[in-house]
Amino acid sequence: MLTRRHIRVKVLQSLYAWSQDKQPDYAPQHKFLAHSLEHMQDLQALMLLALVAIRDHAQKFLEKSQLKHLASDLERNPSFNLLQNKVIEMLAVHPGLKVFAKNRKLTHWIKDDEYIAILFNALKSWDGYNDYLALTDPSFDQDKAFVIQMYREVLAPNDKLYEYLEDKSLTWVDDFPWVNTAIVKTFNKLSEKNPSTLFVPGVFKDKEDRAFSKMLFQKVLDSTQELDEVMKGKTPNWDQERIADLDLLILRMGITEFLYFPSIPVRVTINEYLEIAKEYSTPKSSLFINGILDHIVKEFMEQGKLNKSGRGLT
Repeated sequence: MLTRRHIRVKVLQSLYAWSQDKQPDYAPQHKFLAHSLEHMQDLQALMLLALVAIRDHAQKFLEKSQLKHLASDLERNPSFNLLQNKVIEMLAVHPGLKVFAKNRKLTHWIKDDEYIAILFNALKSWDGYNDYLALTDPSFDQDKAFVIQMYREVLAPNDKLYEYLEDKSLTWVDDFPWVNTAIVKTFNKLSEKNPSTLFVPGVFKDKEDRAFSKMLFQKVLDSTQELDEVMKGKTPNWDQERIADLDLLILRMGITEFLYFPSIPVRVTINEYLEIAKEYSTPKSSLFINGILDHIVKEFMEQGKLNKSGRGLT
């Protein structure tokens, strides 16, 4: 599920696409935002399905190896630890993941199985794989530890996989680190008695997060002129034409949250956009944005414009 920060990033990406397009019709960007959010869970499902595909590839590799005329003792008497990995089997039979993959037509690892072969070859050359194969009747916790380590050290850093995903969807480039972190967290929390937690269809945690994404996007679009008026005179040595596009959009989003989202504390808004600026904009952007937003908050407080409900929200 998405965090609020990732929702903000997705809204920022959609606003940036709109700002470059300059079309008065907002409908295409609303579609872009919705598609981008849905597509992110496609990536999550694909990465989980890659583990199953690697296991299935290993099964075929093992069968071929045993049929070799000059098969080694190791090939004749292989370890079945990967094929019998309990966590990967949970993924293989997970009803929610299977239905989601079918509905979203996620057949990537069937059509482009050469990338599974690349990942399997990377796995075979990884020391952790041989250590795992050497285990006798691994426990659930050992299976889980292997999958986590394999994911972190073999799948996530694989350049060929990254290039493939980038080619399939540009939005996946930004989603990839978040999805990897989310998957590892899910594995860490996984218990043998609760396999359903491996994949939960649905991008948003709750209806409030869904409403937040739509309202933030629409409010920035509807209030652009008003938001830019607020910024006038508060950008020393800068005029609007000289502010980086992303910085301008981040400022608009921050001011929008000050004005139209009474339940979000001011400090949360500022901290979130500073972190987003550090990751997506120029090196000095976070300092610049922090100064402007702080100035605007003080002015809004003096003018009674900060409509924040609840204790500690200002």
